[in-house]
Amino acid sequence: MTTLPVLYSFRRCPYAMRARLALAVSGQACELREVVLRNKPEGLLQASPKATVPVLVLPGGEVLEQSLDIMLWALRQHDPEGWLTPRDGSMQDMLALIAECDGPFKQALDRCKYPSRYPDSDAATACTVAVQWLQTLEAQLAGQAYPYLYGPQASLADMATAPFVRQFAGIDATCWTAQPWPELQAWLARWQASALFNSVMHKLPPWVDGTQGVPFPHPAAAAE
Repeated sequence: MTTLPVLYSFRRCPYAMRARLALAVSGQACELREVVLRNKPEGLLQASPKATVPVLVLPGGEVLEQSLDIMLWALRQHDPEGWLTPRDGSMQDMLALIAECDGPFKQALDRCKYPSRYPDSDAATACTVAVQWLQTLEAQLAGQAYPYLYGPQASLADMATAPFVRQFAGIDATCWTAQPWPELQAWLARWQASALFNSVMHKLPPWVDGTQGVPFPHPAAAAE
């Protein structure tokens, strides 16, 4: 039996992405098992009946099923970049912003990205909600002298929200670049160009029950 935590993940899932970011920056070694969501392995179903990613199984048997819980667990082990202690703002401020991202923005994002899945929803209204929230991020970035949401260095809030902003930007790249959001666009581009982001986005073969996962973080993992 492995003595390392086991992370069930899916490369493109924004929730799994932010969990991997925190695990990588903290240097927390684990065994990564890449999941194909349309063919979920039995190991994932046994670890977490909710069967979504990410799921982190700790050596003692505790299971963390929420991406933010995984981020906080990893960073409380080791937080070399100070994600939990930004120069400006408090943990309460960051958690409130993340709650807005995970709640109203994510609901609107899903309806913008997958309108056929929500036939009873108004995609145009949803996109308006999403755009309004993104405008608040632009205003926050533009209203300070720093390139990140809560100071000169990236924080928990930046890393927890960026995967979802990336998902919105990917709906229509031309529309994204046409928006009057220079600070937010630069913020996202900086994050996507970072060594840390690229280190957690390696393509992996699907994990198969009964086999070993891959070591994580990858050797290339590094903070900005």
